[in-house]
Amino acid sequence: MPTAVLTDRERTAVQAYLRLLHTVRAAFDGPPGSRRPPVVPPSVLAEAEQALADAGLSGNEEEFFRLLQSWCPAEP
Repeated sequence: MPTAVLTDRERTAVQAYLRLLHTVRAAFDGPPGSRRPPVVPPSVLAEAEQALADAGLSGNEEEFFRLLQSWCPAEP
């Protein structure tokens, strides 16, 4: 399987997205029966959005997810 060679900005965007994904998963995997809604820190979302913008991938989800899949095929 070919490996993608990402630019620094693309790599930063993928890493920020993966941090966001793991944060969301952790928020939803909280204690069962918890009455508190899952909370994702706004800073984690802002970091991912800024990284996408810096990489020129805002609004281009297809390209971003292609990069994500080729760089980190184990993640959705």
